[in-house]
Amino acid sequence: MDRRIFLGLSAAAVVTIGGGSAIALDGPAAAASDPALALAQLLETGYVLPDIGKRYAAMLRQKAAAGAYKDIADPAELGQRLTADLLAVSPDRHLRVLPAAMLGPNDRPQPRPADRANPKPPGAPPRVPAGPRPPRRAPIEDAGWIAKDVAYIRFTEFPDDPDTATLCDRFMREHASAKAVIVDCRYNGGGGVVQMNAILPYLFAKPAVLVQMEMVESIAKARGNPFAEDAFMRPAKGAAPGIVRTEHYVVPKTDETRLFGAKVFYLTSARTASAAEHLALAFKHTSRATLIGETTAGANHFGGFEPIGGGLTVFLPVGRTIDPATGKDWEGTGIVPDVAVPSMLALQEALKRAGAIS
Repeated sequence: MDRRIFLGLSAAAVVTIGGGSAIALDGPAAAASDPALALAQLLETGYVLPDIGKRYAAMLRQKAAAGAYKDIADPAELGQRLTADLLAVSPDRHLRVLPAAMLGPNDRPQPRPADRANPKPPGAPPRVPAGPRPPRRAPIEDAGWIAKDVAYIRFTEFPDDPDTATLCDRFMREHASAKAVIVDCRYNGGGGVVQMNAILPYLFAKPAVLVQMEMVESIAKARGNPFAEDAFMRPAKGAAPGIVRTEHYVVPKTDETRLFGAKVFYLTSARTASAAEHLALAFKHTSRATLIGETTAGANHFGGFEPIGGGLTVFLPVGRTIDPATGKDWEGTGIVPDVAVPSMLALQEALKRAGAIS
């Protein structure tokens, strides 16, 4: 997904401000010079839950009018303050404001469809602030035979990288004789679906709907449906008026079928988040894998990073992933495993159930 959409981090009273203040603060000129007001506009028009987006925006405009942010010069401090204020209105496990310098190259905001159609003239490339960045863990930290007839692969993220997807495909082919497959996502913080699309066709004997994604129609029209070009996504029926629904599905491999009958175990922890929870729900909804470990993080809403000025960027949640059977998402609650054990014991439990240890 070129737009770097990430799948899958108490109601407060509605805050209102006087009409004069709203007119004075709200608008392109004001938003361009004030990250808080730019953020308010994004949330009001693009947040996954419009009513909550309006509440976020009203709070930000009220605090900006009162000068709550004007003396905060450090982008990191301002990002933390804005994030805390937003989550005090309504929790969201993805919504956060960060200095742009903290983003990795794959996280940076991508052009929207309209921007691609009308590209800006070339100019000087944006300056990337220098400074040390903590080393990133490899997306696949371990893969191979963990016991006789038991294949094991451990992910720290789903980076939507085609090279990583190629490694996944190779792993599945090289371990197609396995009687059991263990997919370890206990420390997977999310990403996209490319790696899932490489793995799942080896495991399903019949086509199946995995999960569904929903966006408000006005948001999908304004920002584009991030899944429209994915080969394993298609429009879904049954959405409420004003909602665009897409379903993620799987089509079995026809040239390698040996894993269709294999046992599959999916390991989870409280750090299993976002896209890793998307896969957890896919396995649980289809009953194709046994989930072992802890209830997941509860970070449902998908979205991407957007600049708001002042050296800041926001992860803007624009949609939600739901269980096709219930229409419910897992935001704030997580996905409950089939076999609940402490995460440190999940692999041992999977090996027992695979018959590899007693």
